[in-house]
Amino acid sequence: MFEQLKKIEGRYREIDRKIAQPEIAADLPQLQALAQERADIEDTVKTYRAYQDVEKSIEDTRAMLDDGVDEEMEELARQEIEFLEKRLDELTEQLRKALLPRDPNDEKDIIMEIRAGAGGNEAALFAADLFRLYSRYAQDRGWKTDIISVNESGIGGFKEIIFEVSGKGAYSRLKYERGVHRVQRIPVTESSGRIHTSTATVAVLPKAEEVDIDINPDDIKVDVFHSGGAGGQNVNKVATAIRMTHLPTGMVVVCQDERSQLQNKIKAMSVLRTRLLDIERQKQDREITESRRSQVGKGDRSEKIRTYNYPQDRVSDHRISLTLHNLDKIMDGDIDELIDALITAEQAKQLEEQAV
Repeated sequence: MFEQLKKIEGRYREIDRKIAQPEIAADLPQLQALAQERADIEDTVKTYRAYQDVEKSIEDTRAMLDDGVDEEMEELARQEIEFLEKRLDELTEQLRKALLPRDPNDEKDIIMEIRAGAGGNEAALFAADLFRLYSRYAQDRGWKTDIISVNESGIGGFKEIIFEVSGKGAYSRLKYERGVHRVQRIPVTESSGRIHTSTATVAVLPKAEEVDIDINPDDIKVDVFHSGGAGGQNVNKVATAIRMTHLPTGMVVVCQDERSQLQNKIKAMSVLRTRLLDIERQKQDREITESRRSQVGKGDRSEKIRTYNYPQDRVSDHRISLTLHNLDKIMDGDIDELIDALITAEQAKQLEEQAV
């Protein structure tokens, strides 16, 4: 672990040196990339340096004891060492967590999809309650929320609502909300006062970025030929038409409209890029669909990740066996305690796997 930390600190110092160079300062894209990399590792470096400082303090205090001191000073020194060792343990745990693999999507904006599950109109009302919960949470964190589409029910609920949440770390926090949410309460439409159980499904998808198609020149076969025409002056005296074949996919693009070979080649490459981009987007859509299905299941009551029980003022997250009794605050967007507990549980699992 400490070898890895030394490398990270070394990289941090290297970035500082590069940023100070005039040629880097004049290159805005490179400067921004370095600044982002520096920001990503800054907290880890600060924690590591704090660890080194505490370790040095322990060594100095022990050296003072070895040199011999009076009883009063010896007692103070031993208390100091005990305090510093506890601090060292805390910093060690922080560093272990800092080195855990990061989800590459954590900093992305997200698309959230909430759909009414089992329970009819009451499920639709619960879906609306969840949308309000996440909207309030986003607002409290300074994130922006934009509704993409909504399908309302007749009594003020949502059969489905899809919206975007934009803000730093949105996915890192809200990804834990994906799954089936269950509510137990007396519906406003229930005259007999019976408690109903309904569900809503929540999907949390990292917002797809523009796919950058990088075409390997070795994957392209280019054939040059004479373009066809009506004869006479319209027949090309030189070969200018282009047939471009993308070998991995077998896709063929032919361009012969332009008078120069170069222009036809540029246009053919543009068409090829556009078609390959469309294929990549379709693949991405299929992956998102699979992700959505795996997140929300069928929306059955038995698939729940969390239960909101109104009569008992209770919220239970079944993944980590956590129960809280502040339902009103949670439904008003105060879900940090739940999310922090889920993050801690995930980190503990990763640390356990790392130790095996």
